[in-house]
Amino acid sequence: MNYRIVGQDGKIYGPVTAETIGAWLAQGRLNARTPIFVEGAGDWTFVGLLPEFSPQTAPPTMGSLKPDLTLAHKTNGFATAGFVCGLLSLCGFCCCGCLPVSLLGIVFSAVAMMQIKSNSPPQNGWGLALAGLICSITGLVIGAIISFATSPTNWVWPLN
Repeated sequence: MNYRIVGQDGKIYGPVTAETIGAWLAQGRLNARTPIFVEGAGDWTFVGLLPEFSPQTAPPTMGSLKPDLTLAHKTNGFATAGFVCGLLSLCGFCCCGCLPVSLLGIVFSAVAMMQIKSNSPPQNGWGLALAGLICSITGLVIGAIISFATSPTNWVWPLN
């Protein structure tokens, strides 16, 4: 059986055999939407509609796709909590409320770093935990300096 096809340039090619059509499909020169005329047929059709070429032009089925078994690494929750506490301790160092938040930030960040380092399960968030630790320690130190500096018991009173 011979076929004629309309090329991408709009020209008609053929007559060609089924083997030639199969080779052109394999090379990517044709696809399922390429117009084709079968000798003896009444009208033009598309390559993908012909049963002899449908296995070559069929889109991949769900069974033929290989599933991606790699799981996305999730961000460690303690790392996020440590980072948030670290930011809050920097914002709140002007009042005495930063001490508990700073301590929580240090603890959360340290726990996150230990969990991430253990790699069970693999997690992201090392940078968040490190930033939370640095912010929490900085907030704690600045809060302690301000508390010490503004404490009336540390003032030097002139003796009369």
